Amino acid sequence: MANGDENNTKKLHIVMFPWLAFGHIIPFLELSKFIARKGHKISFISTPRNIDSLPKIPSEFSNSITFVKIPLPNVDGLPKDAEATIDIITSEEMTYLKIAMDGMEKDVTNFLEKNSPDWIIQDFAQYWLAPISAKLGISRIFYSIFNAWFISFHGSIENMINTNNCTSPPKLEDFLVPPKWIPFETKAAYRLHEARWMVGSSQKNVSGVSDLYRVGVTIRGLDAIIIRHCHEFEGQWLNLLEDLHHIPVLPTGLMPPIVESSSDEKNESWISIKEWLDEKPKGSVVYVALGSEVTVGQSEINELARGLELSGSPFFWVLRKPSGSRNKDPIELPDGFEERTKDRGIVWKSWVPQLKILSHESVGGFLTHCGWSSIIEGLMFGHSLIMLPFLVDQGLNARILEDKGVGIDVPRNEEDGSYTSDSVANSVKLVMVGNDGKIIREKAKEMSSIFNNKELHDNYIEILINFLENYRKVKN
Repeated sequence: MANGDENNTKKLHIVMFPWLAFGHIIPFLELSKFIARKGHKISFISTPRNIDSLPKIPSEFSNSITFVKIPLPNVDGLPKDAEATIDIITSEEMTYLKIAMDGMEKDVTNFLEKNSPDWIIQDFAQYWLAPISAKLGISRIFYSIFNAWFISFHGSIENMINTNNCTSPPKLEDFLVPPKWIPFETKAAYRLHEARWMVGSSQKNVSGVSDLYRVGVTIRGLDAIIIRHCHEFEGQWLNLLEDLHHIPVLPTGLMPPIVESSSDEKNESWISIKEWLDEKPKGSVVYVALGSEVTVGQSEINELARGLELSGSPFFWVLRKPSGSRNKDPIELPDGFEERTKDRGIVWKSWVPQLKILSHESVGGFLTHCGWSSIIEGLMFGHSLIMLPFLVDQGLNARILEDKGVGIDVPRNEEDGSYTSDSVANSVKLVMVGNDGKIIREKAKEMSSIFNNKELHDNYIEILINFLENYRKVKN
């Protein structure tokens, strides 16, 4: 290369190894593209079916991103051909998927020994990589697709590792209030029904360890944590994470996705969706999508449907089963619902171009499960949020975002998490049209100046890549 600085930059070989869930695999792949554009080589490890299911990457990456297919071993209790979280139904099967991933250890170790990469960027589940990378002298990073408050909520490495100790497991009440190590005012806490799920994930399971133990051992001995977050939005959590773990914490920025302008223009589904949206007044439509992996029960679907009907707002509801679901029962809507709401609502039961819908000017609100990626996509376009969290970090996300004034957490029964059609309808009306919701709508619009600032977030990626390049030079 003609540029002297580029000549002096060592081209790195970086292994990317996400957890077996597409909500993790896709962000790892997007980060891989950023790094590969700087001339570095990426080896992307996953299972054959997961890799084959990925969208085709642009030809510019054909020489820089290599997919490494490592099969899962057969594990009793894991359904045949299940290789990702979308292929399973129960929490027990989720545990067996972790056991199967643990069974990739030998093949992954062989790959690392043969290829001697500079870095391995891993997810939370592969706690067994810590001693392997140390032995082989490979620098190691934990890439958290969850944001900083979720990791910080669980405290120090010792606190997470101790969850494997049967004599002092986490208790329900530990999750219902902000932890004592958070030095600033926050609403970050779980509801009772959410806390029960968190207690379960904090206990040792048939894989031999708890999920939090996996995270704790993963963090111990790291060279850095990278995280999809930014200092401009709740930056004190990044500082706390660094204080808790005493290692560099490098935000990637929010990595706002780009709305493709041409790829869907001739797609028949998008053409019909756009025609429907074009007929609706600006900012009037609430877009409803609960993620690709949340399984919503029949009674919850019924209450949500009746709530949308009662709200009077135009709505576009994406209602489909997770793509790998083995549940054969059809999705049922209340009798007559679609007929009664046909003039102002659509229930769409197949894939949609979510970003293109959210970017349409007729959309004004987003009823969401509060996955971090969905939140970023909603606030990119300044949409106020109607929040129905279900799992993992989603409850904390809802508390933080309601506290920031950009949305409302739909009221639910504390004990079992159930909600009513009235609670849905009142939340939608408040956020979409009510005078009391005007401040929420304005705050959400303001937030787009952070969430949709490509230059700001690209700069975070530049800083991260600079760290990857120069940290290795120091060690060598």
